[in-house]
Amino acid sequence: MPKTESVFVYIGTYPDEETARSDYQIVKELHSAGAVGNYDAAVVTKDTHGKVHVNKDETATRHGAWGGAAAGAVVGLLFPPAMLASAAVGAAVGGVGGHLWRGMSRADVKEFGELIDTGEAALVIVGEDKLEQAVTKAALKADRHVAKQLDVSPEEVDDAVRAAAAQV
Repeated sequence: MPKTESVFVYIGTYPDEETARSDYQIVKELHSAGAVGNYDAAVVTKDTHGKVHVNKDETATRHGAWGGAAAGAVVGLLFPPAMLASAAVGAAVGGVGGHLWRGMSRADVKEFGELIDTGEAALVIVGEDKLEQAVTKAALKADRHVAKQLDVSPEEVDDAVRAAAAQV
């Protein structure tokens, strides 16, 4: 059965964490309005020691079946474990990251990683393909951004998240 939907990844960089959080709030409002389906998002920052922090709030991780695993898996694919400030991000990479990795080329991974390195903060959004149109219309305030549709279906991510949750 051919895939009719795909997963969309958006990474935008910002001059500061506050501006990234402002766009994060816009994405949450789009979800509340029914403009996007399942998605996961996180604000990513680096501290003065080069450690990468994935910042999520208590309600933002509950947007459908993905339960906070998809954005963490993307960050886990982009940075070596030694750079991650939280082992929880590394745990999300497992099966979820495997599905997302198969949907990305090496050039995509390099482009995403280099983009995050350029800003003080980043917003990482992973969602169903209808998220792409909503994010474009919302005119987020990122200094730079990269957006890609991956060759992986939302159902594959759903299954990987459920499998990861069963192992916890």
